[in-house]
Amino acid sequence: MKLVGTLRGRLIASYLAVVAVGSLAVWVVSRTIAPERFGRQIRAGRGAGAGGGAAQDLQDTVLESVDVALAFGVIAGLAAAALVGVVVSRRLLRSLASVRRATREMAAGDYQSRIPIPPERELAELAADVNTLGEALEETERRRTRLIGELAHELRTPLTTIGGYMEAFLDGVREPDPATFAAVADEARRLHRLADDLALLSRAEEGTLSLQLAETDLAELASRAAEYLRPQFDDQSVSLTVLGGEAHCVVDSDRIVQVFINLLGNAVVHTPAGGSVSIRTGETGSTVWAEVTDTGSGIPPDEIEQVFERFYRISGTDRPPGRGIGLTIARGIAQAHGGSLRATSPGPGRGATFTLSLPAA
Repeated sequence: MKLVGTLRGRLIASYLAVVAVGSLAVWVVSRTIAPERFGRQIRAGRGAGAGGGAAQDLQDTVLESVDVALAFGVIAGLAAAALVGVVVSRRLLRSLASVRRATREMAAGDYQSRIPIPPERELAELAADVNTLGEALEETERRRTRLIGELAHELRTPLTTIGGYMEAFLDGVREPDPATFAAVADEARRLHRLADDLALLSRAEEGTLSLQLAETDLAELASRAAEYLRPQFDDQSVSLTVLGGEAHCVVDSDRIVQVFINLLGNAVVHTPAGGSVSIRTGETGSTVWAEVTDTGSGIPPDEIEQVFERFYRISGTDRPPGRGIGLTIARGIAQAHGGSLRATSPGPGRGATFTLSLPAA
């Protein structure tokens, strides 16, 4: 067990120091006071002769000397313990005070607060964990602020369109017609879809998704999602291929289709014209799986797990990646089914693969 540079080692060292000081005091006193008292007793003639009283006096003198040595040892040990306790507790409380200060500042919204790293390993690990928490909270706050701006933009566009049409109708500038009503309906659906996405994100993160389970083929669900998004792929000049092997599982079909829609939507956004996206499904042992692979912008190695965090967007992308909640929702749905969703990528510009794994039927 490594004790050097640890709080445990320092505490053990302080205890040993107290014991050492007390023992040293006993040794010093026994080597100085006891011999002097014993010699004085001999010189007084109380240690000579065979009388029982003289022997008793000599014994009492020796015991008194031992008592004095022990008393000095106890006093020295207590003094050393008090001194060591003050020094150790002061250093410990100073480090803990830094932790308390930082946590209070974080609780007050100052996520940039950081703790100096103390020399003790355990306290250093605690300080590092609190600093990591602060960094995570700071990043979350940045994403929250960005989300508010993005949501304001997402809401402003359809509301501006709807408001413009309504004002034109009220002012008599424009006559209502089917095309106008269709445009207003499209913007209303856009708002509805945004609200649904945010509600689904909340339920996915809280683990409260309701599931209507039934046995189905994962390949069929992948094909359904592919056909739904194929017009978008055609518009972007990105090819879409479904290579479905049978993969029977018990899932909520609509929820899993939503997973595929989110994965495919993410893929087409990050794949340039002329690129390709493919879906493969299969079954291995007690697990069914689906892989969505694209030839798009790829994912930096240090962002592989971050892409599943809410509001996160891959850095350095040239095309708008959306609101940053689709992959979070997809992973939440997968986990609600007892499955998983993970990402792999060779690196930026080299595409990515998202693998959905679920229990087989």
